[in-house]
Amino acid sequence: MGGPARDGELGAILGVFAHPDDEAYLAGALMAKAVDAGRRVVCVTATRGELGFPDDDPRSIDERKAVREGELAACLAELGVTEHRWLDHPDGGCVAAADEPVAVLAALIDEVRPDTLVTFGPDGQTYHGDHIAVSAWSTRAVAAARHTPRLLYASMTPAWVAAYADVVPMDEVMMVPGAVPPTVEPEDLAVWFVAEGALLDRKVRALRCQTSQVEGFVELVGVERFGELSCDEFFRDPAPDDWPAAADEP
Repeated sequence: MGGPARDGELGAILGVFAHPDDEAYLAGALMAKAVDAGRRVVCVTATRGELGFPDDDPRSIDERKAVREGELAACLAELGVTEHRWLDHPDGGCVAAADEPVAVLAALIDEVRPDTLVTFGPDGQTYHGDHIAVSAWSTRAVAAARHTPRLLYASMTPAWVAAYADVVPMDEVMMVPGAVPPTVEPEDLAVWFVAEGALLDRKVRALRCQTSQVEGFVELVGVERFGELSCDEFFRDPAPDDWPAAADEP
């Protein structure tokens, strides 16, 4: 009723993501807006993204981690986010974790007491195992914590997917061959925030701090088109069956 909220007012934010750059793509403008409004923003990253390089990259795993760490630090500085936590799981290994990250996140929720927790939806957007695991951890943590923030799942609309597919085939993005990208109709979104002007420029600068992940795409589509594809931040509320059964809570 009334469509998605578009004002970007989420209060204090706890963002829980899988890899460096997830935070900027999915919620960079919302986090920057919250910071500017004097809200507390805490970003959590599950892995250091060491697998996000070509197979022939000559750097060691530790060197790759250091690259991603530095890029994320620069990105968050551009957004104005000063609080960041690593969960230190191996890239590609989040599915193997059990209850420990849920307990860590539940404790963090009670420490930070955010108004809103933003994370991936249960589909992980691309069906990436790390994304799916982070969504499950976050959902269980919200259910288990004493403090109860609003939980929002990052989403995509059919129109956004079509626009993205014009420049990159979705088969190159989805982690399951032949999978159809999961989408949410605009009227079913809870939040649809569009970054414009200086805020969009800031988000684009933040994303481009993650050079190893982003610059190839920017070179492919151009800065203007990259901004057009980065301006929308979509979130939905959890559905009843997204919540864990009581036995699943740590």
